[in-house]
Amino acid sequence: MTTGLERVLRPGRIGRLALPHRIVMGAMHLGWENRDDDGRALAAFYLARVAGGAGLMVTGGAAVSAAGADVPGFGVLDDAAFRDRLRRVAGEVGAAGGLLALQLFHAGRYARPAAGGPRPVAPSAVPSPISRLTPDALPAAGVARIVEDFARGAHHARDLGFSAVEIMGSEGYLIDQFLSPLTNRRDDEWGGDPQRRMRFGVAVVRAVRAAVGADFPVVMRMTGDDLLPGGTDRDTVAQYARALAAAGADALNVGVGWHESPVPTVQAVVPPGHWVPVASVVKAAVGGLPVLASNRINRLTQAEAILAGTTLDLVSMARPFLADPALVERSRAGRPVNICVACNQACIDRSLVGAVVSCMVNPLVGREADPGSGAAPAGTDPTASAELPASVDPPMPADPTGSAGLPMPAEPAIHVEPMPPEPAIHVEPVTRAGPVVRVGAVAGSRAVAVVGAGPAGLRAAHDLALAGHRVTVYEADREPGGQFRLACRVPGKADYAETIRFLTAELTRLGVVLHTGRPVAGADEDLLRRYDGVIVATGVVPRRPDLPGGALPHVRDYGTAFTDDALGRRVAVIGGGGIAVDLAHLASEPGAGPPRQVTILLRGDRLAPRMGRSTRWAVLAELRRRQVTVVTGVRGLRVDPDAVHLVDGTGAARSVPADTVVVAAGQLPADALVRTVRRVGVWHRVVGGARDTVGLDAVRAIAEGHAAALAFQRAARGTGRALRVGEPA
Repeated sequence: MTTGLERVLRPGRIGRLALPHRIVMGAMHLGWENRDDDGRALAAFYLARVAGGAGLMVTGGAAVSAAGADVPGFGVLDDAAFRDRLRRVAGEVGAAGGLLALQLFHAGRYARPAAGGPRPVAPSAVPSPISRLTPDALPAAGVARIVEDFARGAHHARDLGFSAVEIMGSEGYLIDQFLSPLTNRRDDEWGGDPQRRMRFGVAVVRAVRAAVGADFPVVMRMTGDDLLPGGTDRDTVAQYARALAAAGADALNVGVGWHESPVPTVQAVVPPGHWVPVASVVKAAVGGLPVLASNRINRLTQAEAILAGTTLDLVSMARPFLADPALVERSRAGRPVNICVACNQACIDRSLVGAVVSCMVNPLVGREADPGSGAAPAGTDPTASAELPASVDPPMPADPTGSAGLPMPAEPAIHVEPMPPEPAIHVEPVTRAGPVVRVGAVAGSRAVAVVGAGPAGLRAAHDLALAGHRVTVYEADREPGGQFRLACRVPGKADYAETIRFLTAELTRLGVVLHTGRPVAGADEDLLRRYDGVIVATGVVPRRPDLPGGALPHVRDYGTAFTDDALGRRVAVIGGGGIAVDLAHLASEPGAGPPRQVTILLRGDRLAPRMGRSTRWAVLAELRRRQVTVVTGVRGLRVDPDAVHLVDGTGAARSVPADTVVVAAGQLPADALVRTVRRVGVWHRVVGGARDTVGLDAVRAIAEGHAAALAFQRAARGTGRALRVGEPA
């Protein structure tokens, strides 16, 4: 056992269910629960986590009725075919020694029905900013029917072979809607005062308990703080928690915030462990009943600190199990972990619109059943990031307070390893391979060069080495990491450095040779001919538009600005994409001396339009809190030594004082090597920014690195000759 994780690795219990340790994999809707494959892909997803040491896992929501489905295609427990898939999943997980709880779900007013589907229902006809629909108010008989629906769903869960159920009563879904005075305006047995508003959730727990019996574990996911002005107060939350315990809940899993809350809860700007005190308040209310902490906990060392510093019993972690299915086993063994960076791009942003979930740092998510096929999950392009509709963009807080614009919980947050704001990534230049550890089949092992050690190149090298190929990586810079070396300096993005550390550690374990400070160029044709395949992952270069005054010494590109600790006190950022936002976030970070005056100048009228909406609003709120100025509709830019002169969107001429001007106006492919590789005639793939910068993000780049490795494996499989350009993949 690894020292330092004694509390995390200590066995636990929920009701009569023995747990191997104190980590629970939280519920995540994956988007393929209803896929017509007899549950094969879903089972493979959970089996991979069982093999990696996961204890109790909670499924994504299973709707207890058609009206409770969150989005079109959502699994509904009244559907016999869906239950058959779940039976396979529960059976295979149980046979492998795993523990799986089925989450019982009803979206209420958040539901976005398919055309012709049932209308959303809720305690009162209060419009939803998420669905942009006004639900039908439930009659008393309808409320009672939904209680019965939850009970019937729980009966199905036990019959299908699940180890437990979790009732979804958090994040603003139906049960929460009954509890809150904002959404429950009834004056009957189901609303009118706190006691009647909490009656629905209590009735659901009581009915579920009756349906499954005394020996079957029932977990209630409840909201400890809805983060909504005028929402459920703390005293009511405590009373509600005690009532849920009395009704038969075996544990309370404490969530924070609603989807419409104007305060971020799971985004990267939220410090790890920030919401732990909310769960501690619930624990104080219920005494010996097990209580789970959740939200923005991505390391087992953080979970250990929580368990050591509070009376909480268990820690729920969801997205970290997407990033690394072997999170528990790697941590137990003291090995590097593929850390969740809380980007939300391929998980939450997709889930909110009903798309298939993946993971930026682990493109194998959703492909566990066929990891070597390279086939995309049905119905999606795995290299594309989902753009959320405006309907899920929560309202911008007018005056956020506290760390990262967050309200501070009543009790001090537990200390959970604050990360350094500007982590270094340093790997000594390597010219000799370490011990070779082969993973997977090595028959037909080939020599492959990967040019570029950014995220895409490192992922390609990792996957090729896992398949048993002999891999050499060439990186022009003195350190690996590419764009992630810049990103990890941005407030809230320190964990991007951990992705690079994980991949470089894996390359060392697998015997990959990494040459840093070694560009590959047109003169290296003989070098390239030594290899059976080449992956070109040379990334991007900043675009430098023809700008009057652009050659002045205080004008720099974004790559230089990210690594320059000598930015002036007045910084103008030219550009309106995610990089410009990140730069403004970095430049406005409080430090020694007076705060910087930061201005973003963009041609369009919407800042960072491609940034994922679950993150965009939170980051822009932070820029607002830091008094970053945004000027839209900019044209006629001209730089002089003291200012940037322009015409803004209203047609007014303006001068923005600036002693540092940063150009973040796009990127161009660094693709000069592609022509050389084509001349040589070796098999090759071009990935990430080197292939194309249109719509480029890290999700696409890393997925393309993975796909290139699979393409080479297919091309090399069973071939006893040299591969050439155009070799079928």
